[in-house]
Amino acid sequence: MRIGRRIVVSGITTVALGLAAAPAAGADTQAGPRPCEARLAGMTAEEKVGQMVMAVTHDGPDGMPDDLTRRSLQDLKIGSVITSEPRTPGLAARYSNQVQRWARDTRLGLPVLMSGDFEFGTTHNVREGTTPLPNAMGLGAARDPRYAREAAVITAAEARAMGFHWNYAPVADVNTNPANPIIGVRSFGERTDLVRDLVETQVRAYHRAGLIATPKHFPGHGDTKTDSHLGLPSVDYDRATLDRVHLPPFRAAIAAGVDSIMTAHVVVKAVDPDLPATLSPKVLTGVLRNEMGFTGLIVTDAMDMDAIAKNWGTREATVMAVNAGADVIMSTGEYSTHVDAVDALLDALRDGRLTEARVDESVRRVLALKCEYDVAGARYVDPRAAGRLSGNAAFQRRALAMGVAGTTLVKNERGTLPFDPASGARTLVAGAAQVEPFAKAVDAASHGPVTAWQSATTAPTDAEIADAVRRAGDADRILVATYSSGPLPAGQAKLVRALQATGKPVAAIGIGLPYDIASYPDVPAYIATYGTTARIQRVDLTMHKAAAEVVFGRRPGGRLPVTIAGLYPYGHGLSY
Repeated sequence: MRIGRRIVVSGITTVALGLAAAPAAGADTQAGPRPCEARLAGMTAEEKVGQMVMAVTHDGPDGMPDDLTRRSLQDLKIGSVITSEPRTPGLAARYSNQVQRWARDTRLGLPVLMSGDFEFGTTHNVREGTTPLPNAMGLGAARDPRYAREAAVITAAEARAMGFHWNYAPVADVNTNPANPIIGVRSFGERTDLVRDLVETQVRAYHRAGLIATPKHFPGHGDTKTDSHLGLPSVDYDRATLDRVHLPPFRAAIAAGVDSIMTAHVVVKAVDPDLPATLSPKVLTGVLRNEMGFTGLIVTDAMDMDAIAKNWGTREATVMAVNAGADVIMSTGEYSTHVDAVDALLDALRDGRLTEARVDESVRRVLALKCEYDVAGARYVDPRAAGRLSGNAAFQRRALAMGVAGTTLVKNERGTLPFDPASGARTLVAGAAQVEPFAKAVDAASHGPVTAWQSATTAPTDAEIADAVRRAGDADRILVATYSSGPLPAGQAKLVRALQATGKPVAAIGIGLPYDIASYPDVPAYIATYGTTARIQRVDLTMHKAAAEVVFGRRPGGRLPVTIAGLYPYGHGLSY
């Protein structure tokens, strides 16, 4: 069906510009299961297995998809893609149109599901001209489902305007391990009820706004000590803990009618001590399908991640994942890996390791999603409209409101904050990551001059620290931005203490994980922004702006969605 309605959420109105929306439950439309079933009956084996592979696209010098992408669509019959980060909304829209034109020029002419990792808005994949939104932990700190809903609506509006249909979000992991090297601020927090409620809120909002939501990483990646991009994580907790802590967000998503769920490359020993969830029939079919009653589409996490590729190889793992219960294989490597994925499925179908019934089951789910979201009816998008809608002033205002609501004033002794924005006082912004964009945000909020200093790495040397202290001699007040994706490098804590020793007013800003203050607990003032993820040093202008406004007097709304052990409890947060 075509959207003929407005979606209004807390002042945000998105007009459906011919984009697709999910029909109401039980709706009887021509794009129902019977036409999809007719499509399935006429497909060759090659066309079927192609629908079961989601491939990353490859680009030419002009930023548009190259001939390898065309071959993926036309020779391998690929049914869904994830793009390699087109730079602007207009380019993303032209990009998706080209992908759809190539898909149209195949025997069946089936449209492609365009997908992206839009965890913190479309900015995650389209870096310019879009609306940067808080990470999930920032929304968790805001404690207001309205903001989570608004974030989903903004993401869906921009994504659909650019031609995307499928979002690999929200993150449903309960981040119970502060040392988790890969989830961290991507999670709403450490408490199951908070994560459950915000996951359910976003699933419903995405569905209403016509974007496929995909909670991840089933059955939970929040208590791991290993990054599955680099190794094979495992968790030792018992089945009762799995049921009580990690599964409820996924149960809530299923109850909300979620269409797809992504797997985790994590060994859950209480269910299957031998295989990661992605490859485990006990986890995907036993727990997710049979116990939890999920009938939608299961998509794997990227199969070229070391957790899978280095232990089983992508060809073997592709077949294992489908036999375990997965419907779509995420292939994010070179063109040759897409060939391997398709060939592995074809070989397994021919030699009996995969049955035709099992393949048909997965293809039926892929086709049903394409029908439900009317991907064929909204195959092409207007690049100019995408550019006008994405990153518009209303979205930016709402994003900043979310950012301020999530920004958490953790400590404020001796009235260190707020700084007086009207004075001509000189401010030094120092740190080890993203100092320049944060300093620009500070400069915009302050009447006095602002200077910036950043170390060459995230571990400042003694010589660099001495240089920062010298620069502080010309400042009246100091902000120190610290960043960690795990334990804070010792040099950053030493930098904070050295700048404190100058005797000037000092406030520290944790721009990544909120735990940094544990390494420098004597700092007089500390703000957590949850703005930077472990693997992506993105420039989060929204959270930088929010933090700067809080530094200069805007009232912060955040409360810790995690515990800072020995210092601050879950739910702690100060205000002015």
